[in-house]
Amino acid sequence: MRPLEIYIHIPFCARKCLYCDFLSFAADKKTQENYVDMLKKEIMQYEDRGDDQVSTVFFGGGTPSLLPAEYIADLLGALRERLPVQKDAEITVECNPGTLDADKLKIYRQAGVSRISLGLQSAQEKELRLLGRIHTWEEFCRSFFLAREAGFSNINVDLMSALPGQTPQMWEDSLQKVLALRPEHISAYSLIIEEGTPFYERYGEDAKRREQGLACALLPSEEEEREMYVRTQELLRAFGYRRYEISNYALPGYECRHNCGYWERREYRGFGLGAASLMDNRRFLNTADLGAYLAGQRSGPQAQELTVRERMEETMFLGLRMTRGVSLAGFEREFGTPLLSVYGETLRVLQGQGLLEIRDGAAVLTERGTDLGNYVMAQFLF
Repeated sequence: MRPLEIYIHIPFCARKCLYCDFLSFAADKKTQENYVDMLKKEIMQYEDRGDDQVSTVFFGGGTPSLLPAEYIADLLGALRERLPVQKDAEITVECNPGTLDADKLKIYRQAGVSRISLGLQSAQEKELRLLGRIHTWEEFCRSFFLAREAGFSNINVDLMSALPGQTPQMWEDSLQKVLALRPEHISAYSLIIEEGTPFYERYGEDAKRREQGLACALLPSEEEEREMYVRTQELLRAFGYRRYEISNYALPGYECRHNCGYWERREYRGFGLGAASLMDNRRFLNTADLGAYLAGQRSGPQAQELTVRERMEETMFLGLRMTRGVSLAGFEREFGTPLLSVYGETLRVLQGQGLLEIRDGAAVLTERGTDLGNYVMAQFLF
């Protein structure tokens, strides 16, 4: 059987956060119902290659937990009807605090959901309001404990650092509060000011100044952001969390299998508005036009047939995000040629700069290389 990961996009939110540039928006209940109907049709019309077997399912968004739980159960039912799903498949639903209740979580469990991902972002009320989040810290705690009571033993919490006005002490306070709850997984991202968002209008110039090494008026300084970054690693390590990817930490055995698949270039099929797929060395997207999708017109931009060179590039700049790096033996198995014969000179230069090393049969970023990850990964583009 050929393992296949599934991503199902739910674009609906109660209210769009001020920093968010994802494909998400508010919609009425009828639109949500019609969208789920079209999702089920898309899943049922999937052309099975004969040996596909679903290893992970990820409901992302948007806010999947905004939907009635029965919709999530129906979508999983359609998926199981169309494709074989492994008994131990990791099935994740992204949830916003304030959109969960005991009945919804019970239905998730009955439907086979095994992992909950809670979007907290901050434990500070002031920061939550600044971000445009719809919940409070208290509502997050209520959602977290409801998930535990429902039997979920695999919970991720998303946190965001380098927020406007945030100090290293405020960031550490959020970390400490979350660590006291002992989730199995923590995703700790640094805020990126994306064009086209309200945050870009407010903080875009400040972000550019920081990139140029200049003083910031509203955002934390480069030194403060670095302090938050280092303290995250120190604190999570002390609590038993292993960093397995640039921004992701897990207790032993709780790494997110679905996201690891992206970084390892495993095949995945995306269903829903704007969903991306990688299959048979082709990358393709669904349409991002809701009207077209609801009318059954799902195809997006023309598919990209990946050349061997492009596949090698992806293997390097995705694989180096993971702390275990890129396996030399795995690269040779995949491409029939040694990694050193393709990237030998690049590796030697990066090793000389103290940014990369060959360790345990893999090319791995050093701590300094991780700090300068964008620069390092750009060196592997032909």
